[in-house]
Amino acid sequence: MNLFEVFLIAIGLSMDAFAVSITLSLSEQKISVKKALIPPLYFGFFQALMPLIGFISGSYFSEKIQNIDHWIAFVLLGFIGGKMIRDSLSKDSFSKDSSSKDSLPKEEKTAANPFGFIKMLLLAIATSIDALAIGITFAFLKINIFTAIIITGTITFIISFAGIKTGSFLGVKFKSRAELTGGVILIIIGVRILIEHLFFSLTPH
Repeated sequence: MNLFEVFLIAIGLSMDAFAVSITLSLSEQKISVKKALIPPLYFGFFQALMPLIGFISGSYFSEKIQNIDHWIAFVLLGFIGGKMIRDSLSKDSFSKDSSSKDSLPKEEKTAANPFGFIKMLLLAIATSIDALAIGITFAFLKINIFTAIIITGTITFIISFAGIKTGSFLGVKFKSRAELTGGVILIIIGVRILIEHLFFSLTPH
């Protein structure tokens, strides 16, 4: 796996954070730059932390399962990507029945502080769980984890910030499109890894 593919994975992982950032921005009329930086900082930090935790955990047993590591990478990326696609389609179905912000759940419209510490912490953890599994995949594929987490954290920060600043213009329907794109990216990379190891590996794996 090269740096470009790590970059694509980072984009795919950031789609959950992007979708949540849009939702957060829909709850307020005007968002200052200072407030707009809060979700990207949370999301970027946890999207970098979780792969590191997964990598450290995976490194302990990656040597024992080298013969099937490409299958594990394929399954993990396929599962995460499929989950994102499923979630995006579910949200898209909901959005077809909604034509304005008034159709959003009441708790989303009336949240007193959408950028509060507890809420942001829980959202950051929830949107970075998939990155934990990716970290395990990085361990199997012998990826430079420090480069990977810097890329992942930075990309997530940028995309989350973009979601916050433009969410009110993009609307609810675009969130599902973003997650759908992220899921497809992860699945394509998983398939490429599997094909490369099964048909193009020049040395025994």
